[in-house]
Amino acid sequence: MAQEIDFHIRKPFLIPLGLLLLMVMALFVICLVNGQPIAKVIILGFIILPVAGLFVESACRRAKVTSDGITVFKLLRQKTLKFAEMTAVETVMVRKRVFLTLCVDDEFLILSNAYADFPQLVGTLLERVPPQAISEETRQMAKAPPLKSTDIITCWLAVALMAFILYIQLGGKI
Repeated sequence: MAQEIDFHIRKPFLIPLGLLLLMVMALFVICLVNGQPIAKVIILGFIILPVAGLFVESACRRAKVTSDGITVFKLLRQKTLKFAEMTAVETVMVRKRVFLTLCVDDEFLILSNAYADFPQLVGTLLERVPPQAISEETRQMAKAPPLKSTDIITCWLAVALMAFILYIQLGGKI
């Protein structure tokens, strides 16, 4: 039986993102109940949409690696590539953000180091992909895959800011 390994987006990112979503929604309800100006409510509505979209998409995203290939599950869609058919595995690094591109002819998947256990994900993939498909940049990156935490820190800062805004909105009486 083929060994399957699942990789999900890091929980240390999903937790503050979920808290941020709940806090923005709470502020939205408070503004509606308190009869705040409609412009404020509309702005909060526009803030909720991308935060909710990012949270749902991130929570649903996972990569399943089998002995034959990789399947990436996203909200309402999935894509599978077979390892034996892979023509290129490339890496793009921007600061500590890594994007790993897996190609089969015109089809491709892009994975980032937003996944938990990213070093294991990279190692598992490179063990199963044809060696001639792996770029030199990818081999170098695989020796020490960078982990990125600034998105987590940024999300926690947004939670702290939203907590302060909620405190002010409630009259600072808590």
